[in-house]
Amino acid sequence: MTDCDPFAEGERAARENIPAEANPYRDGSDEHALWAAGHEKIASATETRESEGS
Repeated sequence: MTDCDPFAEGERAARENIPAEANPYRDGSDEHALWAAGHEKIASATETRESEGS
C-alpha cells in the first residue's frame, strides 16, 4: 500500500459526496483531524459556490 495523505483523502471524499461521518481514521488521531480538515476545505468551498449560484 502506498503512503496515504489523510488531508488529500478527505478532500477526495468531499468531492465524491462522501459524508464527513465516513472518516475512516480513529477519532482523536492526527489522521482523523487531517482527513476532516481536507473534507471541510472542499465541502465549504462547494457550499459557497452553490449558495452563489455557480
